[in-house]
Amino acid sequence: MPAMSDPRPLTGEPVSLDLLNTRWMHDGEHQDLLTGVDGLHVWLTANGLADRFTADTATLKRTLIAREALAALADSPGDAAAAARVDEVLDHGRIRATLGTEGPGERAEFTDPAWGPGWIAARGHLDLLRTAPDRIRACAHEACVLHFFDTSRNGTRRWCSMSACGNRAKASRHYARNREG
Repeated sequence: MPAMSDPRPLTGEPVSLDLLNTRWMHDGEHQDLLTGVDGLHVWLTANGLADRFTADTATLKRTLIAREALAALADSPGDAAAAARVDEVLDHGRIRATLGTEGPGERAEFTDPAWGPGWIAARGHLDLLRTAPDRIRACAHEACVLHFFDTSRNGTRRWCSMSACGNRAKASRHYARNREG
């Protein structure tokens, strides 16, 4: 059986936002990549995690818990309950300092390997919050549910994709202006 391709409209975001972007809208209908282990395998592969973690039911369940926790935090960034949900995911792993022949390093360790992908996403979100929390954004288009990390020089990106949501918004404004005039 051929591998499932990644159907998502926005990929390549930091791992925490990429996990949120496993849900999207297409033709007005909600889509979800993580409805089964095949979709989990696609997401693991897209984030370079497929060689470290198994796309099985246990990993899917724990990754969905992490996604819901990150979604709650994205929807309510200052909410203590949302932060606690992410913290619960982070309780399932830790960073272990190491020293090898190549020098000092770090390695993630998990209470259960099935928590690995979700923990990595939650840990990655901490890095975004440390770096530039104001650049973690939801797409400004009212019908879009995607998130992105704004890497534009002046930090004013509004759309997940200018070619999709940005153009739809511009076309809507143009149509409204012409209809009124």
